[in-house]
Amino acid sequence: QVQLVESGGGLVQAGGSLRLSCAASGSIFSINAMGWHRQAPGKQRELVAFITSGGSIMYPDSVKGRFTISRDNAKKTVYLQMNSLKPEDTAVYYCNADVTSGYGYEYDYWGQGTQVTVSS
Repeated sequence: QVQLVESGGGLVQAGGSLRLSCAASGSIFSINAMGWHRQAPGKQRELVAFITSGGSIMYPDSVKGRFTISRDNAKKTVYLQMNSLKPEDTAVYYCNADVTSGYGYEYDYWGQGTQVTVSS
């Protein structure tokens, strides 16, 4: 039905930057919101950034000022620019989308995740 595919993860040194991408495809009528979560070993999945169809953006204090979320509506793609990366940013990053499908159903979809590793 609907698929989310992430890319852009990798290994960087502390202070470096990465840009994650997530493209949505499938039977999509509209995307209400898209965002990113991350999960480090032994920890709960946490919100990283979130952007609504109306342009509202949210960040937790842990990434505020360092991460920037943006979107390309034509490409159904959301991006996460990550600057000044810290070792504590190391996690699997998951794309998330609140989608109304072409069949009229609203559902919350998740990507497969992409690994981000920040060395000290």
